[in-house]
Formats: sequence, structure tokens, C-alpha cells
Amino acid sequence: MLQVQFIRDNKETVLKGLAKRNFANAETIVEQVLSADENRRAAQVSLDNTLAESNKLSKEIGGLFKSGEVDKANVLKEKTSQLKEQSKELTEKLATFSDELQGLLYQIPNVPHASVKAGNSEEDNENIFSEGTIPNLGENALPHWELAKKYDIIDFELGTKIAGAGFPVYKGKGARLQRALINYFLDKNVKAGYKEVQVPHLVNTDSATATGQLPDKDGQMYHSTVDDLYLIPTAEVPITNMFRGNLLQETDFPITVTGYTPCFRREAGSYGAHVRGLNRLHQFDKVEIVRIEHPENSYNALNGMVEHIKDILRELKLPYRILRLCGGDTGFTSALTFDFELFSTAQDRWLEISSASNFETFQANRLKLRFKNKEGKSELAHTLNGSSLALPRVLAGILENYQTADGIKIPDVLVPYCGFDMIN
Repeated sequence: MLQVQFIRDNKETVLKGLAKRNFANAETIVEQVLSADENRRAAQVSLDNTLAESNKLSKEIGGLFKSGEVDKANVLKEKTSQLKEQSKELTEKLATFSDELQGLLYQIPNVPHASVKAGNSEEDNENIFSEGTIPNLGENALPHWELAKKYDIIDFELGTKIAGAGFPVYKGKGARLQRALINYFLDKNVKAGYKEVQVPHLVNTDSATATGQLPDKDGQMYHSTVDDLYLIPTAEVPITNMFRGNLLQETDFPITVTGYTPCFRREAGSYGAHVRGLNRLHQFDKVEIVRIEHPENSYNALNGMVEHIKDILRELKLPYRILRLCGGDTGFTSALTFDFELFSTAQDRWLEISSASNFETFQANRLKLRFKNKEGKSELAHTLNGSSLALPRVLAGILENYQTADGIKIPDVLVPYCGFDMIN
């Protein structure tokens, strides 16, 4: 969530940033925010003045009673009663204006970083890096959903029977390969300095709101209405909320955390060949990295996260590219996002497998996550997160790009984790 002071002091910058996102009615909603803030501040001043006058009169009343001037004291008591009624009305007005302001601020996405280009969709994203060799598999190469059936390692129909489309069942070597990937990703992250945690797979409304899933993604998350809990769409939500409300010291930076969780996404409206097999699921596994950083170091940290993910893909020997997302494709909470995509030779298309994002103070403002700077003043921290990595499309890429006439070869780095080197 943007800070009102930032919007007030940088109105034109905010409007230009929102224009990169093609954010509808940006000028209207910014003006509404500024107006609501003026009303809120005016109500706060009136309330403060009313309370101050009431307190002053209360002291005078005590003195008048002590000196025996009862009549004067009673006159002032009547006035304090009126002031209490006024303060009650002002308190209600202040709450109304504050709620209005909060509701408006929740509608405004983050302002993109200066390096983010304007654009409408993924077609306008910038390809900034690519690496790896795309294998020549020949005409008989199969997509992963056919390989999964051929080798009996993923059963999509059985998952549909149990839960519905988008909930596959991993079997035999497919399940072991999944587990191997999770352990490999976690070990790489821990070796890089990230602290491993296990976190809840459900979160409350405060947590979902603090990281920006609510209200923006309301309807895209699975909601247990009886307990008012949400199944997490990513480990980013519970991990980042570990620090909600914290006041840090500069010596606490950087805070680096990693965790594995299943992820749940309704993906309402998704259909077509591009979502077949593992390409888009309602439940999938992902290993996440989260950083809490000093504002001066957050973009260095983002670059470090990108290099870390590169190293994983190099070890897996998968062809990949990195995109800097345009304004129209950047997530609601992010200031700058790099997407990693691997090339699926059998599908002849690029598949997104990771995102690394800097949210700057946008999440921290909702989280009330602050630190004491060198001057002893309270300042918002920066939050970052990245997929390291999301399993379904990595698994799809391995199955498709490593297929041979004899079976599916396991990447060398995963063999110690799997205990086998071929699926056949």
C-alpha cells in the first residue's frame, strides 16, 4: 500500500507510474485519496482541539470546586458535556474518513520502478537474458502429459476423480522426483544463507491483506468461510507475515528466509491447451525465498536473488530466459519483477517457472514492518520474494527436455536426491 504522504509529495510521479500500468481512473482515485486524507486530517485536528479544551476545562472545574465556586464549576461541567458529545461525533467521523482512505489506498497498485517500461501485457515484456541450449528432440518428442501417462508417473485423471481438474496425483518415480526437487531447492537456498522454516498453509484475513492478496486477489484464493481462513497461494504470504508489526534494527538486515509449501489457486476462468497437464494447476508445490532488506540495499538484493535462481537453472541444465515485466504485466504489489521462463521443446513454448520481485515499502506499509535508522527514526523496510522454484513447470521441462528413446534422463544434480538416473 502506498503511503499517503508519498502520494501527496509525489503526485505526478505516482500518476506517471500508474500510467505505465494502464491503471484506470488513476487521476480520479488519487484525487479521492488526497481529499479523504484532507478530511481525515481536519477531523483529527478538530478532535485533538476538542479533547484538549475538554481536559483544560476539567482542570479548571477541579480548581473551582476546591475554592467553593460551585456555580461556575457547574457551568463548565455543562460545557464539558457538550465537548464530550462533540468528541464522540468527531471520533466517528474520523473513523469513517480513515476507513474511506484505507479503502481507496487498497485499490492503488504499487508504483513501478523507473526501469519498468510501459506496456499492456506479457507481449510487451523485455527479454534481458537467455542461457542454455535448446535440445533437438526430433519429431517424435512428446509433451509431458503424454510422457507422464507413458511412464505412469503422474495421473491427471485420478486427481480429477479425487478432487477435480488441476489436482494431479504423482506416482512412483514421479513422486520421488517431486520430493527430490523440493529437497534440492531447499538445500541450495540454505547453502546460500536462507533460513529454512515450515509455516502454516492457511492464513487469516490480516495476513492475506498485509501481503496484498486481499482485496486484490479476492476470489482467486480458496476460502474456508467457517473459520475465515485462506489456503495460501504462495509461501510468500505466511513467511512475510512472520515479521508483521515488527520493529527491526539496522543490524537485523538482511533477513533471509526460505520455505517449502503446497500452493492453492482457484485460477478461475483458466482453460485451453495452454493450461494442459502441469502448465496450470489448482494445487502445486513451490519453494520460496523471502528477504527483508534495508531500502538502500534492496535492489542489490534483488539482483542477488536473480543470480541465485540462475545458478539453480544452470545446474539443472535447462534452457531459460529472463524477462523484465512491463507495467501492464507487473503484479499489483510489485515495483519491479523479473520472470524466469524455461523452454519446453515438446510444446515449443516458453513456460514461466519463477518470479523475483521487489515490493519496496508497499507490503511493509500494510505489514507495519519498520526499522530504526541511524538517526533513531522509524522507517519502513523493503520486502522481496522469489520462487526458487515452482515445481510443476520445472518438472514439465525436465520430462520434456530430458526425454530420450530409452526413457527420461534425470539431471545429474538431482540423481543423488532421486536415487535413480532414469525413468523408464
